[in-house]
Amino acid sequence: MAKTKLNQIAVPDEVIMTKIYLIRGQKVMIDRDLAELYEVKPTRLREQVKRNIEKFPLHFMFQLS
Repeated sequence: MAKTKLNQIAVPDEVIMTKIYLIRGQKVMIDRDLAELYEVKPTRLREQVKRNIEKFPLHFMFQLS
């Protein structure tokens, strides 16, 4: 089971695995699903990634058009 460090909520691996999609040969999680796991709004998640971009790998986030 996956756990968050802040509030130690356990999320079953099966729940996380259902939120991983295979798009063009890449395993991807949609921001909405990732935000749900962290119990924040997707807008807030994207905002924090942009503000702390140096903490994330270059391939962490991309936008589909």
